[in-house]
Amino acid sequence: MKKLVNISLLQLVIAIYSINTVIGKYVGISLSSHGLFSIRTIGLLALEVLALGAYAIFWQQLLPRFQLSVAYANKAVMLLWSLLWSYLLFGESVTRGKAVGVLLVIAGTVILNGDLEENTDTKSAEAKD
Repeated sequence: MKKLVNISLLQLVIAIYSINTVIGKYVGISLSSHGLFSIRTIGLLALEVLALGAYAIFWQQLLPRFQLSVAYANKAVMLLWSLLWSYLLFGESVTRGKAVGVLLVIAGTVILNGDLEENTDTKSAEAKD
């Protein structure tokens, strides 16, 4: 059960990271319509830095719980989050090709995660106990 919780936390952290792409798009929109030194653009840039900082702290806390290759392969699920945000927030289209591509990435991530016992870094966890 603990391994499933760790994978879920990892996916939550990746979702937080994907929010940074949304903020980044809003920064781009603000830059083109309000300029670099507008309060809105500066505020969005600060929010982007804050989101990246939160992600970095959470990521570093979770990283010792996994094999490095597994943790980084799970970041590919960010494609799903990005596709979801682009559709929900910006009204961008989800084509068949995009959907199939994301499904293939998720399938690969599920296969890679496979045996949760095998993919977690139990040596690091045991050393802390």
